[in-house]
Amino acid sequence: MRVVALVPGGVSDQILFFPTLDDLKRNYPDAEIDVVVEPRSKSAYRVSKSVSDVIPFDFKDRNSPADWANLLGVMRDRDYEAVLSLGRSWGVGLLLWLSGISTRVGFAGNGGSGFLTNAVPQKSDQYAAAMYHDLLQAFKINTPRPDLSITIPSSDLDWAEMEQKRLGVSGYVMIYPGSSESLQKGIYTEYPVEHWQRIIEDFQQRQPDLPIVIGQDEENAETVTQLLQACPSLKVTKPGDVARLAAMIAGANLMICTESAPMHLAVALQVYTLALFGPNEPSQLLPQSDKFVAIQSPTGKMANISPEQVLEKVWGG
Repeated sequence: MRVVALVPGGVSDQILFFPTLDDLKRNYPDAEIDVVVEPRSKSAYRVSKSVSDVIPFDFKDRNSPADWANLLGVMRDRDYEAVLSLGRSWGVGLLLWLSGISTRVGFAGNGGSGFLTNAVPQKSDQYAAAMYHDLLQAFKINTPRPDLSITIPSSDLDWAEMEQKRLGVSGYVMIYPGSSESLQKGIYTEYPVEHWQRIIEDFQQRQPDLPIVIGQDEENAETVTQLLQACPSLKVTKPGDVARLAAMIAGANLMICTESAPMHLAVALQVYTLALFGPNEPSQLLPQSDKFVAIQSPTGKMANISPEQVLEKVWGG
């Protein structure tokens, strides 16, 4: 069986969709599963264990009829037997219908749901990975949702081992102060530098021998620079890739982060995680587990979570 999934959104959305793809593959081990994702999210599939091929397509771009025709051509040429779609627009629904794919699965109530052969009720008040997993009801798969899981290539594990040697760390606390996805959403999901500084200084005072590693990317570089000026003993890693970042998270004793793709990687790796939330509901983005703790802002603005609230969770009051 050949299956394609249309998964708009960022890296976080892709990782949350992994359990659906993994369970489909488990039930149909000979299936070839491809995904159509935005270019910014393609790298997520370096840590997927179930996907055969990744087809880039910018769902958010102002695509011309020729762009849609090219995607349609790819889908028709590959003779897919089934398609799962998280696309909500009428245009995506029409694309699925024109593709000629016999089994077209998506959520009911969306703009293009009339073009589906199997429209699954969308229960959006649950953990997002469980919501996506509901789509497998169309394949008569009613088993419990598997946990988030990723596979890190051995070359990236080797890189992380060398990186840890370079930094001079083994066990460490990893802090990820925002991500390219979260920072683009504006002030409500940014956590102030001075708050991070207070948290870091408390760690250094209580556990002076415990290294703190900061994850840096293109979007949070300015924040990291300011933190280094205030706390020169910090260790900084710049993985530049989802798989390398995952490998560094895997070596951490604790992850402290804002709601972001690295948070989902930490969950998939079963690393103890303390995540800061702004306006979004934690129960929809974190599974229930003693390993994963959320602190949600009472105002919806992440900046209104005090460092003392974070430290209280870390040290148990």
